[in-house]
Amino acid sequence: MNQAAPAPKENMGQPVPRIDARLKVTGQAGYSADLAAGNVAYAALATSTIAKGAIQALHLDRARAVPGVLDIVSIGDMDQIEKPKFGNTGASSIGPLHDKTVFHDGQIIALTIAESFEAAEEAAMLIEADYAQENPSASFDSQGTKIEPAAGKSPMYKEDAKVGDFDSAYASAEVKIDQKYSTPTQHHNPIELFSTTAWWQGDQLTVHEPSQNVTGWKIELARQLKIDPANVRIISPYVGGAFGSKGPMTARTAIVAVAARRVGRPVRCVVSRMQAFGTQTYRAETRHRIRIGAGKDGHITAFAHEGWEVTSRPDPYVVGGASATARMYNYGSVLTHVSLVRADRNTPGYMRSPPETPYVYALENAMDEMAVALGMDPIEFRRINEPQKEPIGGKPFSSRSLLKCYEQAARAFGWSRREARVGSMRDGDWLVGMGCATAIYPTAVAPCAARIRLTADGQVRVQCGSHEIGTGVRTVAGQMAAERLGVDLDKVSVEMGDSALPPAPVSGGSISTASVCSAVLKACDAVRQKLFAAAVGEGGPLAGSGNAKLDMAGEKIVADDGKSAALSDLFKTMQIGAIEEYAEFAPRGSSPEALKKLYAGESEFHGGDQDQDSVKYAFGAEFVEVRVNSHTREVRVPRLVGAFAAGRIMNTRTARSQLMGGMIWGIGQALHEATEIDQRHARYVNRDLQDYLVPVNADIKEVEVILVPEIDHEVNPAGVKGLGELGNVGTAAAVASAVYHATGKRIRDLPIRIEDLVT
Repeated sequence: MNQAAPAPKENMGQPVPRIDARLKVTGQAGYSADLAAGNVAYAALATSTIAKGAIQALHLDRARAVPGVLDIVSIGDMDQIEKPKFGNTGASSIGPLHDKTVFHDGQIIALTIAESFEAAEEAAMLIEADYAQENPSASFDSQGTKIEPAAGKSPMYKEDAKVGDFDSAYASAEVKIDQKYSTPTQHHNPIELFSTTAWWQGDQLTVHEPSQNVTGWKIELARQLKIDPANVRIISPYVGGAFGSKGPMTARTAIVAVAARRVGRPVRCVVSRMQAFGTQTYRAETRHRIRIGAGKDGHITAFAHEGWEVTSRPDPYVVGGASATARMYNYGSVLTHVSLVRADRNTPGYMRSPPETPYVYALENAMDEMAVALGMDPIEFRRINEPQKEPIGGKPFSSRSLLKCYEQAARAFGWSRREARVGSMRDGDWLVGMGCATAIYPTAVAPCAARIRLTADGQVRVQCGSHEIGTGVRTVAGQMAAERLGVDLDKVSVEMGDSALPPAPVSGGSISTASVCSAVLKACDAVRQKLFAAAVGEGGPLAGSGNAKLDMAGEKIVADDGKSAALSDLFKTMQIGAIEEYAEFAPRGSSPEALKKLYAGESEFHGGDQDQDSVKYAFGAEFVEVRVNSHTREVRVPRLVGAFAAGRIMNTRTARSQLMGGMIWGIGQALHEATEIDQRHARYVNRDLQDYLVPVNADIKEVEVILVPEIDHEVNPAGVKGLGELGNVGTAAAVASAVYHATGKRIRDLPIRIEDLVT
């Protein structure tokens, strides 16, 4: 008997609607600030109006006099609480109410608590501070910044790369470029505002907060409050936009928990969109210098990528995307170096494809420039430099379908109709440009646990402490369980977003589908093993089929010899009403402490370029058509086509949605998004959706997503690569290339605006 069923064979899962779709579109899905908590008091933040200095005095009397105010938590009230940690579970080490130092504009200086939201907000606005102000350093060119190497400051960027003799190879190259690029600060503006609701029942603390890491937050919050993690529960059933912004916990959570304990009732704090710019993380602004040398035949012989990234004074947040760009093509010699620029700003953090988005933008812009310098088609230039192995460690790729992506996307886009000469394509008053770029994202997976319960009537319950951040992970986890246990998806219920459930890693780095589905698969297989053993055992309905291969389908155990047994009959034989199995999944190559770390709230990632046996990436090719008005220089993007290869696709509907959303975000990065900074005072200027520009429906026309079949047995048991952070990586570079093709103007600094194109 073959009790262990083979891994899933189908590469493309069914495009079933999300199992929570109706709840979301009818408003029945409960988000964190919607969840019931009786007798709620409301809280509002008061934040600093300077970016550097110290608080000499806080004037709270006017705030306390507002009718309905219950309490104010301010400087000194957190002295008995541990300061936050910077890392995967903590957004910053800045404890805003632990001391009087002001590290950045918009830093929390107090929390007001009142009977109504209006009273709390009024009180917060009446708080005044006396400051000892110092001149802040806002950004790269400001006086007083500190520049230091990034390597070794973060597990995400361990070291710079050096392969071969770059200087000699570059000096002797027949064709070369040496260019600089930049990307701006960009802020998260999720539709669901940031919020915290906390209440105590004796020693038990419950927190409702949109989170991408409920297990990690539970451990970190317990550490800060000096209580047993068993007494903390984080609940986050649905997240209305995250993409990194709700990954690490901010200082606000512990402050609201302290406030709830002080007033003896639940406290809810919803952060205003304006205040979110200073109290949450954001995408760090970056600068790049790329040098490429090649022969006249197009083969690259020398590649160097230098990056500079703004971070805060206390925390060494590293983007570190040179790890990816250094492995993209067959370069010959490679040299990378990344530097941190410490300024008086709040600490940056993860934002969809954090390293790849800015670094690949610079690389793919440079690749297009090099193709132009060589007089070569951009796709052909990339084909010539397609590597057999990655150039840093010489490791093979677990799978690499980049050229297939280019082939399929180019055909669908109509690249063959592109006229190579710059400015040669027109449609009336509009200059037409076409551009392309590569998308890349490391494939990772992390330890995860799941619980599966199967009843005699074929009902399945899946429990996992992962998070539905909008990607559809609830649905794909349900699909995996339905597939392995042979039941219809409508018989599967999925519980997530609660630290009381089996722990899961942070929902970031495109690991959720791979990690959760691998744990669900393992738990389902444990259920299968018990059922198969009972089915073929003595007195079992399939006794005598011991050498047959067994599977589950149609709520039956089926054997390849033609026999089958209904689940209901098998459960009667076993004299039980349900089977429940708890499984822990640890990726191949995990450390002995991997599962222990999982329960401690830490996510041990495996994959990308960190594994010893191979390099694991998902790939894509993105094609963009732009129209630039010859009179006004207005830029429009009427067409996008992207082809992506990301291992097994669990659900083609949710996968397309993720990739389409990423490409649309890429348009925003290329043409709209930028946080404007007052260089004198290190303050954010456009802190609302009126002035912080994002694409709207009128900006988006045709978006086509092609899913390229790919099977990769090395990445994880589920064969899933993950793609939530893949779609937006190449878009901005493709737009920049298309703008150049239309106008002859090479814009290297994002975003591309009309003023950049005016002659």
